[in-house]
Amino acid sequence: MANSSFAKELLDLTIKEQASDLHISVGHPPVLRVSGRLVPLVKKPVISAQDAEDFAFALLSQEQKGEFLAEKEIDFSYQLEDKGRFRVNVFRQRGNVGCALRLIPFKIHTVAELSLPPILSEFTKASQGFVLVTGPSGHGKSTSLAALIEEINHTRADHVITIEDPIEYIFEDDLAIIEQREVGQDTKSFAKALRATFRQDPDIIMVGEMRDPETIATALTAAETGHLVFATLHTNSASQSIHRIVDSFSAEQQAQVRSQLSGALLGIVSQRLLPRTKGGLIPACEVLFATPAVANLIRENKVHEIPLIIETSADQGMISLNRSLSNLVKAREITLENALAYSLNPLELRTLARG
Repeated sequence: MANSSFAKELLDLTIKEQASDLHISVGHPPVLRVSGRLVPLVKKPVISAQDAEDFAFALLSQEQKGEFLAEKEIDFSYQLEDKGRFRVNVFRQRGNVGCALRLIPFKIHTVAELSLPPILSEFTKASQGFVLVTGPSGHGKSTSLAALIEEINHTRADHVITIEDPIEYIFEDDLAIIEQREVGQDTKSFAKALRATFRQDPDIIMVGEMRDPETIATALTAAETGHLVFATLHTNSASQSIHRIVDSFSAEQQAQVRSQLSGALLGIVSQRLLPRTKGGLIPACEVLFATPAVANLIRENKVHEIPLIIETSADQGMISLNRSLSNLVKAREITLENALAYSLNPLELRTLARG
């Protein structure tokens, strides 16, 4: 196979089929993920070890190639002409090269276009605080964050700095000035870039991923000192997100972190993408707003009581994951079977869906 033409052909096909992902794995034909399901391209030849290496090297710059050969894995973004952008991970498995590519559309969709709860727009109006978008990998966290930042872009004359690995959605400045920094290319690490933002006069900071205690601590400090901070975590619920943040620190630091978090937190959105009955994917969201009652539970280390607060605070815009799932089932947007597969409490969901 001619490496560059074969790579371009597969990337074009990924865009044409509106797939979310493309997988290149030795011993298999190329595989697309469409509406959450893996679809092997059985008419394409099975990928050989040389094919996989040629495909990867067609996307890598010389500098990136050197990094991959030294580190055996690399994350980067790749733009295919004016057709689409991809978040790419190239890695080794059993001595061979493997590639996973996520398609990032050029168009940044709005909260409404993504079928997200309209109440999320409230987070874009805050002047300071900490907003977390959480969920499993591949469930739309970056896309939801981009929608919120784009809403700010069109409604506020603010200075926004994003720190990403790699840069995914490209923002075009409207009312806001948006500066996007890529880990590896523009900065050494999330933590280093986040510390540097204090000298860059930002109003709003978006952290692509909080990977270590230093990044979490700096993000919390930024939220406490007059900045609006958006970040993501790979967690399954609002209460689990709070536990993850607190547990990232040593026992003697945890009381202080709980105190900081209780004061700085604005809210947490935990989302899943489910197959839509009419095709495509649709999000189900748990939404927590940091009311005084929630802040008190965080401070007093009673995080296990937060799900009950969410369930009983619909009048304040909160949404439990089961409530979101049951509403989608009742609207015939998703099947009950799929809803149960993503629920953290399937018994309760069955009751809600029947109600």
